[in-house]
Amino acid sequence: MSVLSSRDNPKVKRWAKLAADGRYRRAEKRALIEGPHLLAAALEHGYKPVAVLATEEGAADREIATLLGRSGVRPVIVTESVFRRVVDAENPPAVAAEIAIPETNKKDALRIVFLEGVQDPSNVGAIVRSAAAFGVGRVVLDRACADPWSPKALRAGMGGHFGLQIKETRDLGAEVEAFKGTVACAVPRGGVALGEAALDGSLAWIFGGEGRGLSDEIIRRADLRVTIPMATGTESLNVAAAAAICLYEASRKTGV
Repeated sequence: MSVLSSRDNPKVKRWAKLAADGRYRRAEKRALIEGPHLLAAALEHGYKPVAVLATEEGAADREIATLLGRSGVRPVIVTESVFRRVVDAENPPAVAAEIAIPETNKKDALRIVFLEGVQDPSNVGAIVRSAAAFGVGRVVLDRACADPWSPKALRAGMGGHFGLQIKETRDLGAEVEAFKGTVACAVPRGGVALGEAALDGSLAWIFGGEGRGLSDEIIRRADLRVTIPMATGTESLNVAAAAAICLYEASRKTGV
């Protein structure tokens, strides 16, 4: 079994750049997923990796070896040093894969999440995870958001990326206007209490970035402003936590 040991190998440089550079990911329409959990989730949703790489120790692991066999591509075995050169995680998970970032289709989704200016990739990933868990069909992000296909966002998403469509847009307002249903936005105060809000039918949520929140322009496009009741003296919730609460409540009310 040959083992790739050069950190200057063109494949290694490419994978490292996919992990580190959002512009490169967009240009190549490729992303790097890290670890057996994400690889298993991708395979379960029908994704076929472009390439798979693993350390010698990883390839000897029974669970990872099974995933390598299921991937349908011949794995590239690399040294620990090379693997650390490629991946973003502080504790490398022994296996990674290059995947094609899927195109979104134009079919209308009954449940959508719109994100404006959510700059923390961990929050983006956590929202994607909640959206997938509560029946959302599509997540649409403006270009001020963190890259949803970055390693940090993918790790936080825990496989949720593969269960729905993800779209980045330069005109979030136009995307909101095109939605055929009720558009609700989450605001820290002054909205309808979440438990009293009408959340049935085709529904979209808009969540804003950490600190700044939603822009006035986007708020004006919403049909419904919703506030999560909180204890006195509490200013706001983390956007990922707020999104999870809102999405759960809508799912609970509709049984979706």
